[in-house]
Amino acid sequence: MLIELIRKQIRTCGKSRYRISQDTGIEEAALCRIMQGKTCTIETADILLKYFGFKLMPKEPKKKAKRG
Repeated sequence: MLIELIRKQIRTCGKSRYRISQDTGIEEAALCRIMQGKTCTIETADILLKYFGFKLMPKEPKKKAKRG
């Protein structure tokens, strides 16, 4: 799910993969692999998500329904 979000952002942000690579320090080859449908490390995903303005938040646990 996150990798699809990253792919969409790379595709629609209006910047070249070269520019994203220069801005983030992520190798352009890694960006190409992502766009080819392959995955990336969590570190790479974290850098890209921050670059595109996303923030990962822990999911809050579901509240149990009261039985009465």
